[in-house]
Amino acid sequence: MLATVPASLNLIAQKTPLIDVRAPVEFVQGSLPGAVNLPLMVDGERHQVGIAYKQHGQQAAIGLGERLVSGDTKRARVDAWLGYVARQPDAIVYCFRGGLRSQIAQQWLADAGINRPRIDGGWKAMRQRLCQRIDEAASQPMLVVAGLTGCAKTTLINQLSNGVDLEAFANHKGSAFGRQPEEPTTQINFEHALAKRLIGLTGSLVVEDESRQIGNANIPLTFWHALQRAPRIRIEMPLDWRLEQLRRDYIEALEQRYTARYGQQEGWQRMRLQLANALQRLAKRLGNARLQRLQRLQGMAFDAHALGNIQAHEAWLAPLLTEYYDPLYRYHLEKQRDNRPVELHVGDWESCLEAARQWSA
Repeated sequence: MLATVPASLNLIAQKTPLIDVRAPVEFVQGSLPGAVNLPLMVDGERHQVGIAYKQHGQQAAIGLGERLVSGDTKRARVDAWLGYVARQPDAIVYCFRGGLRSQIAQQWLADAGINRPRIDGGWKAMRQRLCQRIDEAASQPMLVVAGLTGCAKTTLINQLSNGVDLEAFANHKGSAFGRQPEEPTTQINFEHALAKRLIGLTGSLVVEDESRQIGNANIPLTFWHALQRAPRIRIEMPLDWRLEQLRRDYIEALEQRYTARYGQQEGWQRMRLQLANALQRLAKRLGNARLQRLQRLQGMAFDAHALGNIQAHEAWLAPLLTEYYDPLYRYHLEKQRDNRPVELHVGDWESCLEAARQWSA
């Protein structure tokens, strides 16, 4: 009899190697943390089998699947599973519901002399456990780190053992300028990464003040409501300090990531285009005259940057902060004046870090 293991967060906590035998299109939309995609059927094969199931029923679909994945194709799929199990002997198999696809993979592995269990309920049961963990975390003590753009809130979060970096899970820094060279995280993968982080955090949590949407992902509603109600600390730092932080995070680090991914020349062009497009996306809020002025300053900064003067970017970052982001932040603070969560501390970065540590203790 083919063995099963229960759908449990322990599989994620223990970093259990997982073989996802779903089609690549399913895997890209949302996978389990620690999983590798070694499909039973690729996208085209799955599509054909799905049509056969709808038109002629399960047995017809199974028959078509057996014909599509046979001979050399079947041997290649089994060899991929065997190769992975040879490197990761504790690997566990799963499909969408722990049904036919993972059972077939198990049987073919068993025919090759390798017995590995599958997850009972598959991906769907595991996702339910992960989403449940996020809902449970909403009732844990939570502290929010707030402050103007450029106050290094994310850096502070990552100094704490109970910090939850939502931007890292979304692969996006949360503003119009926050996109990274890699594709933003899907909603499902964002939720799974958040849940994975929360598995070992059963006490207090420290989270950055965020809009509900970060890149392509939305913070789950229960967690978002808890974040909105939570007490907060607010970092206040001078403009020159914030500009240096922004230059490091949004210019220097971004350039490094683009060049590492695309090479020096293409990476430079892609980074420049991204920042230009980000500024353009603010056109309606900035107004035409201010947009054109900032675009000229940004273009001049990139020309100077190409010659080695990276600090030239402060010429457009400074007015972007003082004329747009700072007034917008203060407007939202004023709007929340009657229903604003409790502020436990307001101070510079170091004092807020210490305040967060004391609160967490």
